[in-house]
Amino acid sequence: MPLPTVAIVGRPNVGKSTLFNRLVGKRQALVDDRPGVTRDRREGDANLLGLEFRVIDTAGFEDEDPHTLPGRMRAQTEAAVGDADAALFLIDGRAGVTPLDEEIGRWLRTETTPVVLVANKAEGRAAESTILEAYRLGLGDPIPVSAEHGEGLADLFEAIRPHVEHDHFDASEDELDEEHPLKLAVVGRPNAGKSTLVNRILGEERMITGPESGITRDSISLDWQWPSPSGDLRPVRLVDTAGLRKRAKIEDKLEKLSAADTKRAIDYAEVVVLLLDATRGLESQDLKIAAQVIEEGRALVITLNKWDVAENASSLFNGVKEALSEGLAQLRDVPLLTVSAATGKGVDTILEVAFDLREAWGRRVPTGELNRWFETAVDANPPPAPKGQRIKLRYITQVKSRPPAFVVFGNRLEELPESYRRYLLNAMRRDLKFGPVPIRLDFRGRSNPFDRGRR
Repeated sequence: MPLPTVAIVGRPNVGKSTLFNRLVGKRQALVDDRPGVTRDRREGDANLLGLEFRVIDTAGFEDEDPHTLPGRMRAQTEAAVGDADAALFLIDGRAGVTPLDEEIGRWLRTETTPVVLVANKAEGRAAESTILEAYRLGLGDPIPVSAEHGEGLADLFEAIRPHVEHDHFDASEDELDEEHPLKLAVVGRPNAGKSTLVNRILGEERMITGPESGITRDSISLDWQWPSPSGDLRPVRLVDTAGLRKRAKIEDKLEKLSAADTKRAIDYAEVVVLLLDATRGLESQDLKIAAQVIEEGRALVITLNKWDVAENASSLFNGVKEALSEGLAQLRDVPLLTVSAATGKGVDTILEVAFDLREAWGRRVPTGELNRWFETAVDANPPPAPKGQRIKLRYITQVKSRPPAFVVFGNRLEELPESYRRYLLNAMRRDLKFGPVPIRLDFRGRSNPFDRGRR
């Protein structure tokens, strides 16, 4: 599905190309102090705080005969606005509103395309008085920004979001479905039985195994179809990796390369199975590997292998579970399973849990449902009021999935305690059914330079 489009319009030399470059994240459009540098429409993929759309840089809007070059450039700008989902009307916040700005404003008011009025070059406080003039354009509140310095982008995000984040953009373009292979990596310390487990899953001796540790050196990717209990064949891209030892013990150059290869496999995966040796229990290196998986934002399943030969199984399981709750405080209730790669018992459970986690990991919550939950959560437990001034949480938006990432907008967020952030994360996992998958939660205050004096 094509991305929504946003056209940047305005008279020459107000900073349209600078804003374009800021939104696409690179110097794609030429920028110069001389007016009229941009002539043709230039397009790029923009990402504003996770909000993705197609942005169009247009030529400066001038009042010229249609047959002249400036006149033909104006026709290109008019066509871009007509095709766009929204238009950003840029004015110079330091220069104030000019007669040409007023003419552009009158034209935009006749268009059906939604318009967001943006006052650029608004860094510092020097532009406050001139920005007030922008209200007479009749296009709503001006959004003060500095495209050059990256100021005011949170407020620009808020203004653009209603016009480009429609319901049909709530789902990812490459939404996960049953035809999409589950990218599953098996990691762990040397000799935990990773290759044996992969062979058991595949039903063939695909990987070399043996009592010697470190047999597997490369991360091996294998395409396979899992015959699920429902009878469906579900595609899996299975990655067997080299064992990860403590960094201080890695001396051989080839082993260093293998460790780096395993880290890349974790980055590539959607779900990671961390395999423990039940005869050795949980070790500090296991916790470090688990923390790395969570840090990379991958869904995690922890599995105790060699369960068929484990001694004092019940106390071992409870001990590992307790150690995980203490050692992985950043992510509670990570699935802890038992398996015997030698006999195959528990293998299907690993796959079932992995597919369920992948579904939660790739979920995108519709904006309306998300903010209804947010209002309920905040009403049930309002944020504190340090020094008698309440912290204001305005709304939340999901900026990406895989892993799920959210941004909360509000005021005085630098004073929000960590305990309240954990409250929101835990409530989100419980109420929105994300369960034990990594969630990114960011907080953004008003970075609006025009608003600084009001805090």
